[in-house]
Amino acid sequence: MDRERLREKKVDQLDATEAKQELTYLAEEIAEADRLYHTEDAPLLTDGQYDALRRRNMALELRFPDLRREDSPTKRVGGAPSEKFAKITHAVPMLSLDNAFSDEDVAEFAKRVRRFLGIGIEEGLAITAEPKIDGLSASLRYENGVLIYGVTRGDGSVGEDITANLKTIDAIPHKLKGQDIPAVVEVRGEVFFPRSEFLALNKRQEETGGKTFANPRNAAAGSLRQLDAEITRSRNLSFFAYAWGEVSEELAPTQYDAVQRIASWGFIVNDQMQRHETIDGLLEHYASIEAQRALLDYDIDGVVYKVDRLDYQRRMGFVSRAPRWAIAHKFPAEKAKTILKDIEIQVGRTGALTPVAKLEPVTVGGVVVSNATLHNEGEIERKDVRIGDTVIVQRAGDVIPQVVGAVMELRPENTEPFVFPETCPVCGSNAVREKKENGELDAIRRCTGGLICAAQAKEQLKHFVSRNAMDIDGLGEKQVSAFFEEGMIRNAADIFQLSKIDKEKARGDRLRDRDGWGATSARNLFNAIDERRSVELHRFVFALGIRHVGETTAKLLGRHYGSFPALREAMIKAGEGDSDTWQDLLDIDGIGAIVARSVVDFFREQHNEDVLDALLAEVTPQEAEAVQSDSSVSGKTVVFTGSLERLSRSEAKNQAESLGAKVSGSVSKKTDILVAGPGAGSKLKKAEELEITIMTEDEWIALIAG
Repeated sequence: MDRERLREKKVDQLDATEAKQELTYLAEEIAEADRLYHTEDAPLLTDGQYDALRRRNMALELRFPDLRREDSPTKRVGGAPSEKFAKITHAVPMLSLDNAFSDEDVAEFAKRVRRFLGIGIEEGLAITAEPKIDGLSASLRYENGVLIYGVTRGDGSVGEDITANLKTIDAIPHKLKGQDIPAVVEVRGEVFFPRSEFLALNKRQEETGGKTFANPRNAAAGSLRQLDAEITRSRNLSFFAYAWGEVSEELAPTQYDAVQRIASWGFIVNDQMQRHETIDGLLEHYASIEAQRALLDYDIDGVVYKVDRLDYQRRMGFVSRAPRWAIAHKFPAEKAKTILKDIEIQVGRTGALTPVAKLEPVTVGGVVVSNATLHNEGEIERKDVRIGDTVIVQRAGDVIPQVVGAVMELRPENTEPFVFPETCPVCGSNAVREKKENGELDAIRRCTGGLICAAQAKEQLKHFVSRNAMDIDGLGEKQVSAFFEEGMIRNAADIFQLSKIDKEKARGDRLRDRDGWGATSARNLFNAIDERRSVELHRFVFALGIRHVGETTAKLLGRHYGSFPALREAMIKAGEGDSDTWQDLLDIDGIGAIVARSVVDFFREQHNEDVLDALLAEVTPQEAEAVQSDSSVSGKTVVFTGSLERLSRSEAKNQAESLGAKVSGSVSKKTDILVAGPGAGSKLKKAEELEITIMTEDEWIALIAG
């Protein structure tokens, strides 16, 4: 069974053969993720995705213990050390921690500790709690108080010698202070990038055109693995000490006191470390740390709990890759709490006024988030989000960060509901909320300025040149913005005059003379523009940016009217009150009253007509290909999945649509045919469950040929 179909099954649904295969897949995926995270400093997965893989692997090993692999992720810590640095073997292994994801997991951890030690509920059990720093672990060996070497965690047994780089960090003493220093002590902790320094670094990198970092952890790891220690020094890294490796004498009776002793030698320890004897106390501290997360000058991804008494720790020992006496209570991977500092209004290409939350920067899903969408005016009203609120920010996968809601119990006094502007912040035109067919107000407020609004004009141009619209190679959002700001283009027709405009400029000011361009790049751009002077009808219609007209609607209009002049004439007639033309538009399957009104209104606006006239003097929309209404697949809904070997996906889609079929991206009860190539996964399974007709690519080609 392929990887995708195995992954869809729950652990208790897998038989032994399937479990063995899945464990192989998981071992490969987790090993690669570890390599990218620990060695390359280029994580592929979010924390949530990685933790889910490890949890699934653990669950499978518990259900099928005899299938546990020699290279099981549960036996491994970190990734292999880099070949760039010398290797040092840890005198005491640097292990990882097991994770807790809920309050129940934490309570169960405490119960396991009591069971192992034989401690009754009536006896005290002190546990320390401290923030889990999201940085790079390091071990520092001191002999007679002098730093001998510093090493990364590596694979837990062998790490990289990065002594020279660690010595550039002010928070790491070269010589310990005080009188009670053991002859040998390995101080362990986390190298991290202070958030303020990280944001300043990324700003400098942006200004100089250098690489920016996704989050402080990646930046810290990359900075610490520089072959030039002076680069590391310039990054202003810091270090928290929280543990130890080999020591020539016991540091203290408890974890808490041992860490305080380390602090007395000149190390910085985290002032959020507390000792509690109840689960409620631990969880309250967890909540307190989470609430402060955005205000701390360092990234954290959870709270670490450790049994306080060191004699208890020694009795409990270790299991596999982690100590029994400690656990990391992780924050939700894709959510975080932070402060809403301000709300700014942005204007999109359709005139929609979109509120954007300006946030105290916080790391969510592996990325530092300082802006998040609040969607629209209706959402702000519904959620009652206010400036100054502590808010929950969500980012799942590659989805744009969004504000989920406010934490009402943390709301400051005297906050006021946000008042949405009734005029466009860009052009000053009225901004209104339209009434929907049911009489309710639209949630979105829109600028009425149309093409006189600079914000809409620029966004319209970005849409016009985009891949699914005119698709002009070499003319992307960045170039459009630059040309627009310079005044070289103001509407779509201007794009096709760029070459002429450029030739009229003085030598030294032409495109080929600018940084990042050159004669070849400029010539390629002008050639790419000329190649799009003839374009498919549906692309042209979609490129116009008519509200409610997406790719599918553009194709429907193109096929129905056949040519742009016919479409334009019909829309003008419908706008003048011709009932037959209006009804003909509504009769198109897939076109409703709202879409129809939007298209007609577009052609009724004189400024749009003026732009169209200028554009049509430069561009010729092709006539639409005729659709075969009598073909064997006309009117049927088709889904393509897997790898097609004789047709590209776009060829297959265009061919099906030209035969009158509707191509969908998902399988449902409305699907008539699924064309499945090699590697088909969940769509094929769903089609089988729904008893939908399933064809190979060859069978599909034979059907449409007939």
